[in-house]
Amino acid sequence: MALEEYHRKRRFGVTSEPRGGARIKRRTRKLRFVVQKHRATRLHYDFRLEWDGVLLSWAVPKGPSLDPTVKRLAVAVEDHPIEYATFEGVIPAGEYGGGTVMLWDRGSYVPDQPDVGKSLAQGEIKFTLAGKKLRGSWVLVRTRGYGGSRSWLLIKHRDAAAATIDVATEAPRSVASDRLLGEIAFEEGGDVRQAVSADPHAAIEAALRDPRTAKRKPKRAPAVWHSNRPR
Repeated sequence: MALEEYHRKRRFGVTSEPRGGARIKRRTRKLRFVVQKHRATRLHYDFRLEWDGVLLSWAVPKGPSLDPTVKRLAVAVEDHPIEYATFEGVIPAGEYGGGTVMLWDRGSYVPDQPDVGKSLAQGEIKFTLAGKKLRGSWVLVRTRGYGGSRSWLLIKHRDAAAATIDVATEAPRSVASDRLLGEIAFEEGGDVRQAVSADPHAAIEAALRDPRTAKRKPKRAPAVWHSNRPR
């Protein structure tokens, strides 16, 4: 079962993450990709590619880079359900991955080789992204570094979409809600102090100067969850 590990790690009576398994109507034959900025114990970016009914997933500690000379560590993690491509919000403290999640980028992708499963097994997946922030040609290649067989590198190829700017700093807001990570935590009842630590200072200062900031209200009171997970 592709989602067995995903289900084993989560308590769906507590977390609002999708369980998966729902029948999803495909409106297009395009394959989806999503990048979720996730401030859990540490900040990382979850890079996900749709394939065979699930989202193949990697945790990228420093986030994607548009610079072809920069190789980003990408640690393979459990497959996620397709429904996770729309998830933005707060995973309760004490739960697996507890913290604030932002839909940082999303769009479609085209694999260089049609059989992504075969490319995955061979340890090299080349693809072209068409997202809001990430575009052009990329590659995920498995290495023998940290994490053993789970260790990959995410690398941008040289093309018109390559750049030397720090895209994570220059484009810090959600593509779904236009919120910073701290704003998501505030409105969704998460740990604001923790989430704000992952937002660029310039973006926070700009938000504080925005008159709309003063009008923001929590959508619900922060909840206190008691996990039964062994510590």
